[in-house]
Amino acid sequence: MTRFDTILIVDWSARSAPSPARPAADAIWLGQAGAAGPRETYHRTRSAAIADIEARIAIELDAGRRVLIGFDFPFGYPAGFAQAVTGRADALAVWEWLAGTIKDADDNRNNRFEIAARLNALFPGTGPFWGCPADQAVDGLPQRGTERLDHGLPERRAVEDHVRRAQPVWKLYTAGSVGSQMLLGQPWLWRLRQTFGRRMCVWPFEDTDAPVMLAEVYPSLLSRVVDDAAALEPAAAKDQLQVRLLARALARMSQTGAISAALDAAKGAALAEEGWILGAGAEEELLRAAVGPAQLPRLKDDCFALPAGVDWVPVEQALATLRNNIRPVAGTETLPLDGLCGRILAAEVTAARANPPAANSAVDGYGFAHASLGSGPQKLPLVQGRAAAGAPHRGSVPSGHAIRILTGALLPRGVDTVILQEDVTATATEIAFQPGLRPNANTRKAGEDVAAGAAMLPKARRLLPQDCALLAATGCTGATVFTRLRVGVLSTGDEVVETGSTTAPDKTYDANRPMLLGLVAAWNHAAIDLGHVADDRSKLRQAFDRAASAADVILTSGGASAGDEDHVSALLGEAGTMSTWRIAMKPGRPLALGFWNDVPVFGLPGNPVAALVCTLIFARPALSVLAGGTWTEPQAFTVPAAFEKRKKPGRREYLRARLTPEGTAEAFGSEGSGRISGLSWATGLVELEDGARNVRPGDPVRFIPYSSFGIA
Repeated sequence: MTRFDTILIVDWSARSAPSPARPAADAIWLGQAGAAGPRETYHRTRSAAIADIEARIAIELDAGRRVLIGFDFPFGYPAGFAQAVTGRADALAVWEWLAGTIKDADDNRNNRFEIAARLNALFPGTGPFWGCPADQAVDGLPQRGTERLDHGLPERRAVEDHVRRAQPVWKLYTAGSVGSQMLLGQPWLWRLRQTFGRRMCVWPFEDTDAPVMLAEVYPSLLSRVVDDAAALEPAAAKDQLQVRLLARALARMSQTGAISAALDAAKGAALAEEGWILGAGAEEELLRAAVGPAQLPRLKDDCFALPAGVDWVPVEQALATLRNNIRPVAGTETLPLDGLCGRILAAEVTAARANPPAANSAVDGYGFAHASLGSGPQKLPLVQGRAAAGAPHRGSVPSGHAIRILTGALLPRGVDTVILQEDVTATATEIAFQPGLRPNANTRKAGEDVAAGAAMLPKARRLLPQDCALLAATGCTGATVFTRLRVGVLSTGDEVVETGSTTAPDKTYDANRPMLLGLVAAWNHAAIDLGHVADDRSKLRQAFDRAASAADVILTSGGASAGDEDHVSALLGEAGTMSTWRIAMKPGRPLALGFWNDVPVFGLPGNPVAALVCTLIFARPALSVLAGGTWTEPQAFTVPAAFEKRKKPGRREYLRARLTPEGTAEAFGSEGSGRISGLSWATGLVELEDGARNVRPGDPVRFIPYSSFGIA
């Protein structure tokens, strides 16, 4: 089975001048996925892009990883072209011919139109190449495709009869001028192949067992997915989205083995002259891989259902129901060490080597064999040289002798004990010190911190910077982690508008979306802004459809209750997957939970104060589990109250509060759920239990700082 560790997709450009300094469309974009981590870069010139590609290949080869590099232009011309131009029915012979004739400067200036006219002259009639700007007209190169005749070559390759949207290879100008990309791309591919020799192969013309493989790709095979992504990221260039999604899809297909089927689809169809598009014939597998990560079995449609007869749900029961009925929905990927911080482990990590890997000195001092010491004051001659970290002493230290040794240095043969330099009297030839030093003093044993092969970090742990230090120290160059949970955030309601769009008093600025997006990002998930939808059920349904193709979880605010304009709960109800939880808490009573196209939806209250509290209490631990992590309980502290509060039984209450310099908790002056300023005034929440409570100053209360919810 063919597998690749890293996928690199190149969106090529035939510009005759450098692309804009600010990333733009119709330029060169590189998208990467797989073991080397997700990454996208923009290049203004072809020479700069190739330099980047060469550097990435070198890194991957040094790491022992296999690489697939896809370029979005054809690798071959229709049958008959290569034979007529080079005397061989071999696409790679055309690459070599073009490498010797195309001039492509570092600033993108090139002679492609002149070379196209020269190629046209090799064939009868007029053509086959056509198209160029009026101010660059060349004799023998028609301006229009309809001006060609009798050149004797097919208009399309076999694969283009299968992929009908693909442009013909002879077109050199205007939209879709893939012919210019070929003339300016194939020479660079030939040079890449010459640079890496047998370490690089070209599919489908050569065997695919080399560590680096070049292949022709066609990002428009994912046009449906790209269009959905563009609707969610209108500021992103389409080229950027294409390379991102195609790289991700092929990386997932490589993990599952489906890429082998995509490669096999060309067998018997890819002529030596024409080549084939990777993914043509395997479009459904490619689309499935692009839509979302390979997921664990989806959550059950009834996982949010409450027991029969339950109406008002106590907070603890609601939390228990969530905790017991959800599990990870994120896929997995393998990332290098420098991409692991903040990610959640999908498998336990064991030490690749011991820490420390060998016995070494814990101090600067002098080393010797403890058994060689006598009684009373000691005096030991020094051997020549010293032992330092990274510069070990290669010889042995004879019994009854000592050696100068520095912190971190490996213990030379004959040394098992080290004395601090401050505890000796030293000359150039000997040391003297008082008795009483214990055996093995001031040394570290091999593996005394972590033994080779020992379990270090468990599955579901979110990796902190100190964890990455442990991984590095024990030789772990990478790990398998869950893909980032993609959390879409959608606001609803006719009354909700973008901030600053109007001053009409009947409109409410959208405070929830930036708040929720910020929370999602703070928890290290991938935040997706789904925008705002008015109270139009048809438009909301369309928004949910787009969101379900781009996100693993959807957070909505507003429309979660049971009123006439509560369209979120109504739509989920129509889908037959909605549970309305009336939670016995204040603020934040209504919470709608359900699914849209198998994607879990959290319907939060529209009031920002209630939305925040519900998100902290319910969504945060649930998202952690869905992302592959553990259920997160906020750490609370018992502190004296600095306020008075008479509370009725029946509901748990959360008060916006902050600690005073004296360590007491003061509550915000108003409990009104519309007072958003209290969220910023506070540094946390005071949680008052479900029963009745009469709080007086000095009484103990439970204070949960914002930092315990992962925000500070």
